[in-house]
Amino acid sequence: MPPNKKDEAQGPRQVQFLTVAEVATLMRVSKMTVYRLVHSGELPAVRVGKSFRVPEKAVHTYLEGAYFDVG
Repeated sequence: MPPNKKDEAQGPRQVQFLTVAEVATLMRVSKMTVYRLVHSGELPAVRVGKSFRVPEKAVHTYLEGAYFDVG
């Protein structure tokens, strides 16, 4: 019996994960820069085996907080 809409609404929310390379492309920086952000804790990530996955929302949140006014 397939789950109905009510069951889906109560289940875990769907999180989209990006690879380090995808984050680097999105932010237009090097992969090393992304690794530095992850290791410093500025960009949250989960470790999957030997690689990292970054929640897409975390990237957008980081970028929103990185804006500043010039002059």
